[in-house]
Amino acid sequence: QVQLVESGGGLVQAGGSLRLSCAASGRTFSNYAMGWFRQAPGKEREFVASINWSGGTTAYADFVKGRFTISRDNAKNTVMVYLQINSLKPEDTAVYYCAAASGPAATVTIYNYWGQGTQVTVSS
Repeated sequence: QVQLVESGGGLVQAGGSLRLSCAASGRTFSNYAMGWFRQAPGKEREFVASINWSGGTTAYADFVKGRFTISRDNAKNTVMVYLQINSLKPEDTAVYYCAAASGPAATVTIYNYWGQGTQVTVSS
C-alpha cells in the first residue's frame, strides 16, 4: 500500500538546523512531484516547498527565503524526499508533512497522498 513516512523532526534551538526525510513507497513516486507542507498550532496548513519528478526543478514558499532546501533520491523503489532547514526560527514550529503530487511538475497544486507528519519545535 502507499506509504509516506516522515522523520527527522525534533526540538532544536533557534538558529539550528534540521534535515527532514520522507520515505515514499507503494507507488511509482519517481514519476511524480513531491512536496513539503507545514501546519502550526491554530493555523492552516501551508505550502513549504516542492520538487519535480526528476529533482531538477524546485519551488518554495516566499517565507523560506533561502533557508530551506528540498531534494529527492529516486534511486530505489522507495523514493526519498528531504527538506534541509537552516537558521531555524521559533515561527518555524509546526508539524511538517510530506505529500505526493498528482503530476510530475513542481508547480502541480493537487496532492493525492500525505504522510502523518513530523513535529518540529524551535525554542527561542
